[in-house]
Amino acid sequence: MKPARITLPVTGMTCANCAMNIERGIKKLPGVAEASVNFANEEASFDLDASQTKPQDVINKIESLGFGVPTAKIELPITGMTCANCAANLERSLNKKVPGVVSASVNFASERASVEYVQALTNLDKIVEAVSKAGFEAIRPQEGEEPEDVEAAAREAEIKDQTRKFWVGVVFALPLFIISMSRDFGLIGAWSHQPWVNWFFLALATPVQFYTGWDYYVGGIKSLKNKSANMDVLVAMGSSTAYIYSLALLFFPVLGQHVYFETSAVIITLIKLGKLLEARSKGKTGAAIKELMSLTPDTAVIVDGEDEKEVPVSQVKVGDIVLVRPGARLPVDGKVVWGNSAVDESMLTGEPLPVDKTGGDSVAGGTVNGQGLMKIEATRVGSETALAHIIRMVREAQGSKAPIQALADRVAAVFVPAVIGLAVLTFVLWWTIGGEFVPAMIRFVAVLVIACPCALGLATPTAIMAGTGRGAKHGILFKDSTALQMATDLDVVVLDKTGTITMGKPVVSDVAAFGGLDQEKVLQLAASVESGSEHPLGRAIVEHAKEQGSKLLALAGFEAHGGNGVSADIEGANIVVGKPAWTAAQGVDVQSAQAEIDRLANEGKTVMVVARDKALAGLVAVSDALKPESAEAIKQLHSQGLEVIMLTGDNPQTAKAIASQIGVDNIFAEVLPEQKGDKVKELQGQGKIVAMVGDGINDAPALAIADLGIALGTGTDVAMETADVVLASGKLTGVVSAIGLGRATMRTIKQNLVWAFGYNVVLIPLAAGALAGFAFLPEFLRHLHPILAALAMAMSSISVVTNSLTLYRAKA
Repeated sequence: MKPARITLPVTGMTCANCAMNIERGIKKLPGVAEASVNFANEEASFDLDASQTKPQDVINKIESLGFGVPTAKIELPITGMTCANCAANLERSLNKKVPGVVSASVNFASERASVEYVQALTNLDKIVEAVSKAGFEAIRPQEGEEPEDVEAAAREAEIKDQTRKFWVGVVFALPLFIISMSRDFGLIGAWSHQPWVNWFFLALATPVQFYTGWDYYVGGIKSLKNKSANMDVLVAMGSSTAYIYSLALLFFPVLGQHVYFETSAVIITLIKLGKLLEARSKGKTGAAIKELMSLTPDTAVIVDGEDEKEVPVSQVKVGDIVLVRPGARLPVDGKVVWGNSAVDESMLTGEPLPVDKTGGDSVAGGTVNGQGLMKIEATRVGSETALAHIIRMVREAQGSKAPIQALADRVAAVFVPAVIGLAVLTFVLWWTIGGEFVPAMIRFVAVLVIACPCALGLATPTAIMAGTGRGAKHGILFKDSTALQMATDLDVVVLDKTGTITMGKPVVSDVAAFGGLDQEKVLQLAASVESGSEHPLGRAIVEHAKEQGSKLLALAGFEAHGGNGVSADIEGANIVVGKPAWTAAQGVDVQSAQAEIDRLANEGKTVMVVARDKALAGLVAVSDALKPESAEAIKQLHSQGLEVIMLTGDNPQTAKAIASQIGVDNIFAEVLPEQKGDKVKELQGQGKIVAMVGDGINDAPALAIADLGIALGTGTDVAMETADVVLASGKLTGVVSAIGLGRATMRTIKQNLVWAFGYNVVLIPLAAGALAGFAFLPEFLRHLHPILAALAMAMSSISVVTNSLTLYRAKA
């Protein structure tokens, strides 16, 4: 069975180490491959061979590691059951045959099915369909009764819980901090040194320690049970050290008088504030997905004869006629069957100008109808629409790991144990050298709470999310994060000519006759042979002949000669239409037409020789207009420091004529379709990193071979499936934007990594007291208090996420 790519939302992660624990855990399951867990967007993605492991087993594994996968529940009335066996059969079908159903129970007496399922894997439509296939009918819930988005609800509930805990921390930690500091600085009376005050501090600190900070204990224990250590372990150890030491002083005053309850309480509250702000910032990096998902309207108006019926969009079926009123969003992909209008497709392609749509034109769900009234026939619905495909593509790209993340992952894996070791070493050294327990303990706590593995874990994925999201808003769809990274390393951009540099709509410009035939006959013969061809140039000749009123002749023995030409028998003669050099190689004397061939080629036109029984009969020239933006796009690619090469099947003369108009650096002329990949390999063999840009089926091998394949969204599905990047607008300037966005994203990732590594490299020694001997430095630097350490730790992750969000302002 071919593995399927599955993405599950995960709740309960607190740092990058949690993500790595889950990743390690699910990779151990048989049938699971290419697993990656993204801490930033809180999702687990993996390839799953369902014949070896069921999705439910993966969910169970994630839950056994101490994390959660949000599930939805629904009650469905069932009709058609006649006995208890029917209920048992339906229950078995739902549990066994619907991937994503966690549990299903069917009650024959009440005629209801209770189904718990993962919304990322299945939905109400599939469940209803499974019931129908089992021989029964499920009554769909009324509009408004369908299950809510449990993933969003779970995340919202988590944020509310964290917010509540933070404010509880503020309520108790703030007065504790103010009174404690006022006492230390002698700002309040002698009463503050009474023994009962320390017990009052205990009363204030305890709710913070075990309510606001409870998550750190739970997260730390989960992490240790999984034989690793995460940020929670550091926070729990650091705050507990200060709390337990203070508690010991209360019960054993002989040990000392100064308690540090305010230190433990403020550490926990500050770090909780940092995690809250981090969660809100992380949510913004994934805003692009939410915006795309909000494009589809909830309902659609279906037309049935004279009747109009508004239904949930999930109930629209292929073939339904949907009414789209002025200003409304299109609910599904379809074809215009009545009316006309201008449709705003900017949310899918990034192009600001509305596109005119009339009968027969295709339209996409999520776009906005202009002032006209239209009826469309639904052609793709639900998960098959172009918008759903884009959302899947962006989600997969955001969940993938860029190669540059490997370094951060390796460091994060050993980071916490190393920090604990450093903290213990710091404590031992300072106690041994200084001879005092309390200063050594303070530095021990400071080292624990200032270390921040979260910044390392967020540096890459938040930038990837923001970069791919920014691209999606402008019609630039990266399929994975490796493509973003590859855009930074490019040396050469190879552009296929037809459909990429040119409009891809060739038209016949010239017909010349030789050997006693007239132009009409030459065109008729050429078009008749080309009627057996699917090549764009052949279709252009056939179309032109029909426009001229020429009647196509019957042909026999049609043969295509691999991009060089075609031949067939017509009216008892063998007719050949092909490239001049190739037809000459077939024995056709083209000398008498050479001057005309050169003239047409120098004008950038593609010339084909028409021969009858190996005698020159005429010439047909085809021209394909350049796209208006081609020259400007190539100029901008040059400004990005890239070499630009044009790939074409035309002869060198024609290729040079076109090249001179658009300014490419080099050309590969007379390249047969099957040779395109070889040309890319040739460049790679010279040590160059190559991007290939194309749109046709015959570009697919070269797109796959290139280091970065870029397909135009106006091209074939094969090219778009093969490429690493899809440009929805189909414009060549999109290549410039894609490369620019990739570079901006990688620049942000490097900035984040420098900050994350630099922060820990600089501040951990500072917390350990490395500057204590420099008397000219301020006191707070020489003896860093754990509260300042906690504040720095809280801000480090936020700074990384905030820097990633600047990508939304990057030029694309």
